[in-house]
Amino acid sequence: MASVKKKATLLSSSSSSPSSCCAPDSVVSAAPAASSSSASASSVLQDWTVASTDRRDDQRATKAAMASFIRPVDSLPDTSTAASTKGISLFFSLICCFVDCAGIQILTRAQTSHPLDPLSAAEISVAVATVRAAGATPEVRDSMRFVEVVLLEPDKHVVALADAYFFPPFQPSLLPRTKVGPVIPTKLPPRRARLVVYNKKSNETSVWIVELSEVHAVTRGGHHRGKVISSQVVPDVQPPMDAMEYAECEAVVKDFPPFREAMKKRGIEDMELVMVDPWCVGYHSDADSPSRRLAKPLIFCRTESDCPMENGYARPVEGIYVLVDMQKMKVIEFEDRKFVPLPPADPLRNYTPGETRGGVDRSDVKPLHIVQPEGPSFRVNGCFVEWQKWNFRIGFTPKEGLVIYSVAYVDGSRGRRPVAHRLSFVEMVVPYGDPNDPHYRKNAFDAGEDGLGENAHSLKKGCDCLGYIKYFDAHFTNFTGGVETIENCVCLHEEDHGILWKHQDWRTGLAEVRRSRRLTVSFICTVANYEYGFYWHFYQDGKIEAEVKLTGILSLGALQPGESRKYGTLIAPGLYAPVHQHFFVARMDMAVDCKPGEAFNQVVEVNAKVEEPGENNVHNNAFYAEETLLKTELQAMRDCNPLTGRHWIVRNTRTVNRTGQLTGYKLVPGSNCLPLAGSEAKFLRRAAFLKHNLWVTRYAPNEMFPGGEFPNQNPRAGEGLVTWVNQDRPLEETDIVLWYVFGITHVPRLEDWPVMPVERIGFMLMPHGFFNCSPAVDVPPNACELDTKDNDIKENVVPKSIQNGLLAKL
Repeated sequence: MASVKKKATLLSSSSSSPSSCCAPDSVVSAAPAASSSSASASSVLQDWTVASTDRRDDQRATKAAMASFIRPVDSLPDTSTAASTKGISLFFSLICCFVDCAGIQILTRAQTSHPLDPLSAAEISVAVATVRAAGATPEVRDSMRFVEVVLLEPDKHVVALADAYFFPPFQPSLLPRTKVGPVIPTKLPPRRARLVVYNKKSNETSVWIVELSEVHAVTRGGHHRGKVISSQVVPDVQPPMDAMEYAECEAVVKDFPPFREAMKKRGIEDMELVMVDPWCVGYHSDADSPSRRLAKPLIFCRTESDCPMENGYARPVEGIYVLVDMQKMKVIEFEDRKFVPLPPADPLRNYTPGETRGGVDRSDVKPLHIVQPEGPSFRVNGCFVEWQKWNFRIGFTPKEGLVIYSVAYVDGSRGRRPVAHRLSFVEMVVPYGDPNDPHYRKNAFDAGEDGLGENAHSLKKGCDCLGYIKYFDAHFTNFTGGVETIENCVCLHEEDHGILWKHQDWRTGLAEVRRSRRLTVSFICTVANYEYGFYWHFYQDGKIEAEVKLTGILSLGALQPGESRKYGTLIAPGLYAPVHQHFFVARMDMAVDCKPGEAFNQVVEVNAKVEEPGENNVHNNAFYAEETLLKTELQAMRDCNPLTGRHWIVRNTRTVNRTGQLTGYKLVPGSNCLPLAGSEAKFLRRAAFLKHNLWVTRYAPNEMFPGGEFPNQNPRAGEGLVTWVNQDRPLEETDIVLWYVFGITHVPRLEDWPVMPVERIGFMLMPHGFFNCSPAVDVPPNACELDTKDNDIKENVVPKSIQNGLLAKL
């Protein structure tokens, strides 16, 4: 129980301080008396990072939290959408009456973790200890390697119960009513962990489900072993590679005598200069089958210099073939196939500041400060975020990285309206277009083979994000079962985004303008040479934007003197960058205007169509939007078509707006492409989902990753999304999942060297008939800067005589 002093300290502290994603600072227990329950409810608020400027907001939040500790009854009103203080007072009078007269049961222990919160470090330790203890022999236990320990997400009805009675937004009205009355829970089911375990001795991969007791996992610091619910060996697969394996592989290759000799032929004897980047072998033939755990490293060599971050990727070592058995951790094949001289040291290879890279930084950049003197507009309680009229939960997994749950918009008298249950990036594929060795086998599945979340890194305030920032930490297991924490892994902050809307009446000269502000949630990961920033932007007009920012260093190849290749761009003497593509897959479990338990969504495709010449188009200017209902999964395999402005709308089949049209959200594509590879390309066996830009499926809890859970060395063609849609399930009114595949074709430029300026790609989810009018019309105007200061730029000031010229003419 937090003291009043502790609560005040937490509320006034800066939200830029690191916070665990998203565990509360202390365990809150409910006492058997109503007055103690109120105190417990107050302590729930200790995890909020921003204090409200309106004390009434805090009072409402406290009362809502208090309600979660009391068994609700059917007739209680919805606290989060109460219309007035009178309604709230009536609500709590009813509660007091039921506590005093009806003996409503008080929860014996407060719920400390929402069912969707990421696993805490203690819970991960419990899960690992439980599985390790279940090993039959000491030999089995010692050979266990923990690839992934992640929350086993509960059924949606469990999430609905948590959101109704135990955690924000505290809305029992969202639950569907039954004939026998409301569901009245006394506690939530125990949380569960799902573990992917690799046995280094037997080369087997298994999946374990462990039940976690909240008391044991949190209160006792993770000393209890938990309970194994199930374990299953998954045959014929290889799990993702781990950073520990990569480091060990590099050491093994550097110590291999034939490799040292090959490097000596190229003038390199100092192994400290050598970089060994292990790459998964993919699947090109039976030699790559998952019966062995394999890697084919790419070799690079740094130049000796005083630069603190010498760019080793500027000197690729070609002609050396290495195959490493990652299970036994030894080189099993080696060949120095062709002598290619190391490229000469490029004087433009480095990117550190000023003299450290051999250059001079520009001197005319003035400071730019993002200041919010009253703090941000968002509020955070654990993983629950509220901003403007949006609210959602933040999650994080080793494979996907950032996950956004329970996205909803609070729409006045219509209350909290769901938009999506779960949003995330579930796969990423980077195929290269050079048929020469080793580039033809560079087809990385960065989520399925490595893990986007596993490769995330800590963000720095003032660099990766600006302004008033709330950070979230992320916890993972390492290969040996230890817990590692990435501090400041996820960044939450507000951004100015230019003009939201504007109009000036040309007759009167009066104008109204509003500036746009957006809430951004992001993380950045580094996969070998490339960096990827993943962003979800929430806008005041109801839009949601998904954006990926690509940066980092090009993956290069070396050329013989006088050699050139048409499959890439010459970057420097002896150095070229092969053409390649980057594909991303966003999985969106939609819930447009659907309460928990409802499945009333459908998808329509919209194309602009030119009216045929004739009686209806005598002026030959007519066109219209033609809608096509996507009735089944096979019919819903679709591609972008910018010539017709093609987009897709997810509609609720039972909710209408004021004009009688079905409410919906539309998916608006950005720039996009399809694979520039032949139909028989080897990587398409594992990535057949890249053949279409849009797939639509009916929700199934085990359908999470478009290439299957284990794409590493996967010999089975078309596993995952392509196989699931062959069921051709109906989509006319169901629980809809959108899979949007978007990509960029990268023909490298000299300007991409030595470090690539950010390239952006993404898409938009936009309300379409969801609101009765613009939801941004109520955004207040910004405070006007009326006083012209001496340092203002006078050249840009428009004289009043010109500004009022039109009025003078009128």
